[in-house]
Amino acid sequence: MTESAPYSLLAELDKVKDKGRPPIHLWNPENVKDIDMTIEADGSWTYLGTPILRQRLVHLFSTVLRREADGQFYLVTPVEKCRITVKDAPFMAILLHVEGEDEDQRLTFTTNMAEEVTASADHPIRLETDARTGEPSPYVMVRDQLDARLSRPVYYQMADLIVERDSSLGVWSGGTFFVLGSS
Repeated sequence: MTESAPYSLLAELDKVKDKGRPPIHLWNPENVKDIDMTIEADGSWTYLGTPILRQRLVHLFSTVLRREADGQFYLVTPVEKCRITVKDAPFMAILLHVEGEDEDQRLTFTTNMAEEVTASADHPIRLETDARTGEPSPYVMVRDQLDARLSRPVYYQMADLIVERDSSLGVWSGGTFFVLGSS
């Protein structure tokens, strides 16, 4: 089985899902530089244009990823910040677990970096529509201004949960109604 196969990815994520993140919120190094690292729109990571295939390395990088007030993304250590490029969102939501119904419903997303987040007022779901193509792109806030774009299967699963409320279409999670469109 190849490294990029879905079951291989999930097996690797399971190995690292309970490891904590370093305290990057405490690190404010003065040394700032750009590196040629990119998180592609599909959630894959590249360095110098070459895919990074070692999931543990990608996971390690994701734990020190921070988005700052300037809207830029950085890998942060105690001694330096390295600006990287993120083409869409830094994470992909690859699984959705649904508990409860209606206003008591909880939508818990698992990202490609094994982070789990339940949509709520602190972790909102939003839908952006491409002005040129009209194609919708759904996101959930994971942490520290870092979003996960919902993969197509997860988006379709969530779309099955859409209800109408006050002439709006949306989903409930964590006691919050997330508007995804109008009826």
